[in-house]
Amino acid sequence: MSAFFPGSEMPLVMGILNVTDDSFSDTGRGETRPALERAAQMRSEEADILDIGGESTRPGAAEVPVEEELSRVIPAIRAIRAADPAAVLSIDTRKSAVAQQAVAMGASWINDVSGLSFDPAIADVAAQTGAKLVITHAKGTPETMDGRCDYPGGVLEEVLSFWKRQVAYALSRGVKAEQIVLDPGIGFAKTGAQNWQLLRAVESLKAPGYPLLMGCSRKRFLGELTGEEDPRNRDAATAALTGYFTLHKVEVVRVHNVGISVAERDVWRKLAK
Repeated sequence: MSAFFPGSEMPLVMGILNVTDDSFSDTGRGETRPALERAAQMRSEEADILDIGGESTRPGAAEVPVEEELSRVIPAIRAIRAADPAAVLSIDTRKSAVAQQAVAMGASWINDVSGLSFDPAIADVAAQTGAKLVITHAKGTPETMDGRCDYPGGVLEEVLSFWKRQVAYALSRGVKAEQIVLDPGIGFAKTGAQNWQLLRAVESLKAPGYPLLMGCSRKRFLGELTGEEDPRNRDAATAALTGYFTLHKVEVVRVHNVGISVAERDVWRKLAK
C-alpha cells in the first residue's frame, strides 16, 4: 500500500488512451465509441489510471491546435466518465486550456510531457483544481527533440536539475507537494544510451522524494534492442521494464498493453515477498 494511492499495489498502471491519428495505439479522433471500448478493456485488465491524449508527442510529431485537441479529448473524457464514474482519468496535454477543460469534465491528473516549459500556466490549473501534476523532463518540442540530446553535464544531472527548477516553479504557483509526480522523459530528447543510463539510475531518480512515473512503452530504444520495428511488438520488452520498476518500488508505469504489465508487476511482487 502507499499513502500516494491508498490501498493500491505499486506500481500503479496507467493505460495510454490516445484519440489521435498517428500514435502507437489510437482510437480515432473525436470518436467516443472506440475510446469507450478501449477504456473498458484497460479497466478490465486492472488499469489504475487512464491517460487520455489528443496530441501525439512522439519524435517528429507536429503541434495540434488547441481547439482540435479539445475536440478530440473532451468527448472521450465525458463519455468515459459517464460510463465509468469510478475511473481515474488523466489528461495528457501540454496546454493549460486543454487541461482546464479536461479537469472540469472529470480528469484528476494532468500529465504534461513538456514539464511546464511549453505552457507554464498548467501549474496554475493544477493549483486551482488540486489535480495531480506530472512534470516530465524534456528539451525542445516533439518536432525538435531528436536534435536536443546534448547534455554536457550528464543526462541524469540535467534531469534532476530540471526537476528542481520546475518543481520550485509549481510550488511557487500554489501547487502542493503532494500533487506532484516526476517523470524523467524516457525517449524525449535522449539517445538510446541515455535512456538506458537513466533506467539504471532509477534509485537516483527517486532521490528527490516525489512519486516517480516511468513511461517507456513501445519506445524506439526498445526496438533498437529487440530488433522489433513495429512498436506494437515491443510489449514484452515494455513489460520486462515493469518488472524492474516493481522491484525498485516505482509508483507509476505508463503503458499501452495494460494486461501484460499488470501480470508482470504481480509476478515480481509475489517473488519479492
